[in-house]
Amino acid sequence: MLSRITLLAIFSGALVTGLPSVPLQKGRLPKLDRIVGGVEVTPGEIPFQVSMQRDGLFGRSHSCGGSLLSSNFTITAGHCVDGVNPTKIFVVAGEHDLSVTSGDEQTRGTAELIVHEHFDEQTFTNDIALIRAEYPFALGGVIGTITLPGQMELIPPGTNCTTSGWGATVEGGTIPDILRKVDVPIVSDSVCRQSYGVTDIGDHMLCAGLAEGGKDSCQGDSGGPLVCNGTLHGLTSWGYGCARPNFPGVYTEVAYFRDWLDSKLVI
Repeated sequence: MLSRITLLAIFSGALVTGLPSVPLQKGRLPKLDRIVGGVEVTPGEIPFQVSMQRDGLFGRSHSCGGSLLSSNFTITAGHCVDGVNPTKIFVVAGEHDLSVTSGDEQTRGTAELIVHEHFDEQTFTNDIALIRAEYPFALGGVIGTITLPGQMELIPPGTNCTTSGWGATVEGGTIPDILRKVDVPIVSDSVCRQSYGVTDIGDHMLCAGLAEGGKDSCQGDSGGPLVCNGTLHGLTSWGYGCARPNFPGVYTEVAYFRDWLDSKLVI
């Protein structure tokens, strides 16, 4: 199983970027830095989206996505930060074009890293984490927060949702700098299990994508948002490739973890 983090980390064993290596198992792919079949967003259109960046041998670079829950806390995927030195993790809010400094960006170091205590890097069970900023973000303008769902608040299959992130537009392609988004419908657990297997899709996972493929989150989009009706319902987690027919993207189902989040958040 591979999550959707960066290819460089997978092939180098994280020696260059400082990212955790991800085992190649069952053909599962981490959602690496990309949105397939999407469009560029306008600056400030997704104010809660953040770029999680890490220090490595060649400087600081984007590694995963995340979402602001408050001025202090960012939510992301567990596989994005598990085993990583918190001093190497930086959250950038107000980011739009990774190659340009617009003046809207705010960067914060990590004061506390909270990975779910039962996260499993082999199965991506409990693939969720929180980052507490070293000091609060200044909310307003192009920087805002996203609403959490209630505990076990289900989203019906067929509901159109939006996922976003920075990355290549085709599997194996080059990585663009501008934030992109794509709309994908929720897929029922039963249909998703027909593709991936009964044991691979847990009740804490949410699937979204088109049967014919063509639209999906992908590598490096890991940890980024899946938003349905203005609420954060998913965190980009893993999948078999990107935008392949009959293999929807797999997301951490945020509603499943609402009680856990409430026990950790101090907003």
